[in-house]
Amino acid sequence: MLRDEELLLTLLNSAPVIEGVPTDGLDGAAGQDLARSWGGTGSADELARLRRVRQALQTIVRDGDGGAVSELAGILDDAVRTPRVTPDGVIWELQVPEDDRLAAGAVLAWSAVITEFPGRLRACANHECSQFLVDHSRPGTAKWCSMAVCGNRMKARTHARRAKS
Repeated sequence: MLRDEELLLTLLNSAPVIEGVPTDGLDGAAGQDLARSWGGTGSADELARLRRVRQALQTIVRDGDGGAVSELAGILDDAVRTPRVTPDGVIWELQVPEDDRLAAGAVLAWSAVITEFPGRLRACANHECSQFLVDHSRPGTAKWCSMAVCGNRMKARTHARRAKS
């Protein structure tokens, strides 16, 4: 499960806004390296599919659907999972065209995370931030991608507003 969560958050958070400027971590050599680090090919086709999946997942997490579910379904059209029994249990092998493997894996990771942690995958509550988080807090009330960055900023703003009034 941890690997699924890491893959999902890596993809969702690969388009950060840095100093007010949107960036794309799937561009150029950095994008190729990112894809390869997760077992992908790093090809232009694979990166294009990953961008589509990222956009669809971000839309679903922020807005509920927005028609993005059909985009994800299209990624899995040619995917087949086959069980293989090992001494450590059953392993499900994903059979899919090579350039779709990582995108399909990200869709499956999203499904695993929202099944394991229902309602806990969310966008950062800082509207200036484009990051996502999986809330592992006991009460399920985490709001920010990072308490040190976004949480601190938001709390400081709230404190400043209260101090003014």
